[in-house]
Amino acid sequence: MNLSPVYCPSILSVSKTYQIDGILYRYLFPCSRSSINHPHYWFKPLSGQSKKADLKLNRNKLRARVYEVEGMSIQSEVVNSNAVQLTLL
Repeated sequence: MNLSPVYCPSILSVSKTYQIDGILYRYLFPCSRSSINHPHYWFKPLSGQSKKADLKLNRNKLRARVYEVEGMSIQSEVVNSNAVQLTLL
């Protein structure tokens, strides 16, 4: 398992796996409430990890704590391909 540090948030991808403080996470999205000068990024722990809560990191913490796990990718989740819309009368 090769780890490479993430120095630039522009290379974050939802299909890659990241290690933060020994726990495996996947990147979700940038925080919409953060400012341009102080952006935040959301991560979700993979199933089977000891931590269950989502993690929000700023750019400085991202550079210091986040490592990309090379060779591990995340399959996109499909809940149901046949969507049914229900209406209330």
